[in-house]
Amino acid sequence: MSTDKKTYAFLGPAGTFSDMAVRAFVERKTIDANYEPLACETLADVFEAVDRGKADYGVVPIENSLEGSVTAVLDAFAFTTRAEILGEIALDIHQALLLAPGAKLSDIKTIASHPQGIGQCRRWINRNLPDCQLRLADSTAAAAKMAAEDSSVAAIASILAAELVGIDVFEEAIEDNLSSQTRFVLVGKGPVQHDGPGKSTLALFMNADRPGTLQMILSELFYAGVNLTMVQSRPTKRDLGDYMFFIDIDGYADEPNIATALNCLRMKMREVKVIGSYPRSV
Repeated sequence: MSTDKKTYAFLGPAGTFSDMAVRAFVERKTIDANYEPLACETLADVFEAVDRGKADYGVVPIENSLEGSVTAVLDAFAFTTRAEILGEIALDIHQALLLAPGAKLSDIKTIASHPQGIGQCRRWINRNLPDCQLRLADSTAAAAKMAAEDSSVAAIASILAAELVGIDVFEEAIEDNLSSQTRFVLVGKGPVQHDGPGKSTLALFMNADRPGTLQMILSELFYAGVNLTMVQSRPTKRDLGDYMFFIDIDGYADEPNIATALNCLRMKMREVKVIGSYPRSV
């Protein structure tokens, strides 16, 4: 690892939306432009790279406005990684149809993309290429490489992916919902400076499944004047029916009212894990 550059791991290859998120963090000056990219094959590999010191930081998607939370990322924060959320950024997600140079739409027999890419463009596919075979790729950028190597394959991917592999953009913004956004988080090890309004992400583990647990959590936050912005349950992977909660709240975890609420919750729950306390994206 370079002593001059910080290494940032992301779901690769180059040209994925995760790569675009890294570049967006650079534009926002959260990441120094003189960085070393580390493209990983899976989201789990991103966390492993950070935990094992192969990368200083990682960037992963955590939530999409249409598809909801990225459960693999939530589970990594709850059960495996030691990394914390240090920052967040929201990107507009626009999918494009990419063709090999010289290829025509009538040449296309297969459409390749990440499962979410295909899911986000169903109406366009059904209207324009209803008879094509669908091929799932590990990432939208990997699909772009498939299209570059085979003129019978079209890729659903970003314009950045088209630029990086040298193929044509047949049509931009083919997604069914043009308001799709994905929230990406910067992960690593703190501390984090209080830079503007804060946000905290928590994982709450119950001692036992009993009626009123969620109400108790909400009451502690309400009494402390803490604004809850997201709550989601996930299985703990221990026993059938054993669940925990992820929540997002406004504010930093060391603010007096939030610290009081968390201490009260710690007395009533098996574990209260602060996954991250970081500046809120605006």
